[in-house]
Amino acid sequence: MSKLEREHTTTYGSRYFRKSVPKYRMPDRGMPARAAYQIIHDELNLDGNPALNLASFVTTWMEPEADMLIMESMGKNYIDNDEYPQTQVIQDRVVNMLARLFNAPKDSDSIGSATIGSSESIMLGLLAHKWTWKKRMEAEGKPTDKPNIVIGADVHTVWEKFALYFDVELRLIPLRKDICKITDTKITEIMSSFSYISGLKEDIYTITAEDVKAAVDENTIAVGAVIGTTFTGQMDPIEDINKALIEIKETKGWDIPIHVDAASGGFILPFLYPDLKWDFRLEQVRSINVSGHKYGLVYPGIGWLLFKDKKNLPEELIFKINYLGGLMPNYSLNFSKGSSTIIAQYYNFIRLGMDGYKKIMKNMQENARYLATRLNGSGKFEVINKSVTFPIVTVELKNTSCSVFHLSEKLRQKGWIVPAYTLPANADDTAVLRIVVKESFSKDMAEMFFADIIESIEKLEQSEEDRITDIDQNKNPTLLY
Repeated sequence: MSKLEREHTTTYGSRYFRKSVPKYRMPDRGMPARAAYQIIHDELNLDGNPALNLASFVTTWMEPEADMLIMESMGKNYIDNDEYPQTQVIQDRVVNMLARLFNAPKDSDSIGSATIGSSESIMLGLLAHKWTWKKRMEAEGKPTDKPNIVIGADVHTVWEKFALYFDVELRLIPLRKDICKITDTKITEIMSSFSYISGLKEDIYTITAEDVKAAVDENTIAVGAVIGTTFTGQMDPIEDINKALIEIKETKGWDIPIHVDAASGGFILPFLYPDLKWDFRLEQVRSINVSGHKYGLVYPGIGWLLFKDKKNLPEELIFKINYLGGLMPNYSLNFSKGSSTIIAQYYNFIRLGMDGYKKIMKNMQENARYLATRLNGSGKFEVINKSVTFPIVTVELKNTSCSVFHLSEKLRQKGWIVPAYTLPANADDTAVLRIVVKESFSKDMAEMFFADIIESIEKLEQSEEDRITDIDQNKNPTLLY
């Protein structure tokens, strides 16, 4: 840099802003830290605003004290237990807290681990169930070449990845719209007691216990059940499925475990519906995954895998590693991972406590229900998950010429990020918008968002001539030249 650039100009006045930034080849020479920062910082302005991102379940805000702890532990690799033993202690505390939150029996020896996210948790949980099934079949002298998993089409793509990567047949139960076919009394109570749209029944896009009974056999390594589905924000009737599997165990001898994918709902139900049985209180529920970076209120990426008892995790899958300084048991797909989100999860637990989490979950749900009421009352939308059990609102458009895809694109022009998609087979004739209400989405934001939705629909319904007329009639008379 010239002396002038070094001493008498701002970062934007330097020569590094007169040339294109390197994109595909590392430059021969570097640049000052401030210039590199500013170039990348400005480029990232093209990303969406996290505060207006209603598509992602992932946490986008934490308290300043949590931010400080995260920065202080950024350089710690969690896998280095011998170097950072207290981080391991804190992780074990979180696992114990989660096991109790999910009602692990007092006589069980629960075990668990932090993961990169729920995708790793699900793969590890299902891998343990596959291994348990394989050992049992070998002990009985039966073939082990045709394992399968049974799950509804409302699942995250990681279930399909597991089936492909680990050579397991995927028995995917197609979705269909059923009206209140769930017999689980607690779930139906939630629908009737909390439904804010009186006289309307819930459209259910999940699997049923009858679907599961028809799909399983002695080669089923596990049944997957979801609370807080990605597509509609609903939940599978886990208690009904548990009863069906107990009946199968008693009549046919097939001990088929349930893995609960609680990525989205695992931090909701314990605080809003503590009496609802979906967790380790049920006999066949042997493992649960939950995403700390969703409603656990922690930045990405952090997931948690819990086994009801350590006997559900075959010892052969745990590696004993000594080349990091001490003897360390390890069960993971990913070896290295940061410690910061584990620390942040523990911060939230001791900072908020049960009461704090309950208040936050209640606020989110009330704001979601408020938004759902406004959307349904507009006459332009049909809310699918009418009970809004989780802080998720899924809607179809009606009485309008535009589609959810047009509306999603139009909202993006105002900064709002709202996904539009079709439901999985056999419900793919239904196209929806899904709105995820997070901790930082206030009622005030819900009101602004609703106003922008209605304005966007009005604009989309206008003819080209009407749009031009509107622009001409709305000139700002106070504009100074």
